[in-house]
Amino acid sequence: PGAPAFLFASTRHHTATPVLSGWFGHARPFDFEDGYRPADGIDRFQCGTPPVLGLAALEVGVDLMLQADRAAIRQKSIQLAELFIACLEERCAGQGFTLASPRDAPSRGSHVSFAHPMGYPMMQALKAARVVGDFRAPDILRFGLTPLTLRHIDVVDAVDLLAGICETRAWDRPEHHVRAAVT
Repeated sequence: PGAPAFLFASTRHHTATPVLSGWFGHARPFDFEDGYRPADGIDRFQCGTPPVLGLAALEVGVDLMLQADRAAIRQKSIQLAELFIACLEERCAGQGFTLASPRDAPSRGSHVSFAHPMGYPMMQALKAARVVGDFRAPDILRFGLTPLTLRHIDVVDAVDLLAGICETRAWDRPEHHVRAAVT
């Protein structure tokens, strides 16, 4: 754990119980179930520590955050969230979305979540359109609004894409309904 590692296991061992189990080796890590169910195949042998090389790249982002004015970051975070909520509620009115995040900005961080019965395939359709979001069972579309990298127009464009996905039912393509381990 904590370092890059590789494992070879013959396919005859892919059903064995891992000696070390972890979040990355869970069958459905983002379902946040009680109990542990190992993933199928060799994936069950993944532990749960992010790789060091990936974390090393994170250091640059941390340095940028340390240089930025925190009050300005928070102000832009609020602006982006308010814009996202307003645009989504206007452009996607009548499409079945319900705000799941607190409406009150001081009670909300830089994430905005909306519930929708077809949240999973909608998020997959957004990802196919290069809008990076997140899905949380059972029906939450979650959007991280990062003030250092997102522009206001990016938020408007993302909502326009979502509105188009709803209007054309692009989310209903078979490939968008296939559940992946990471959502």
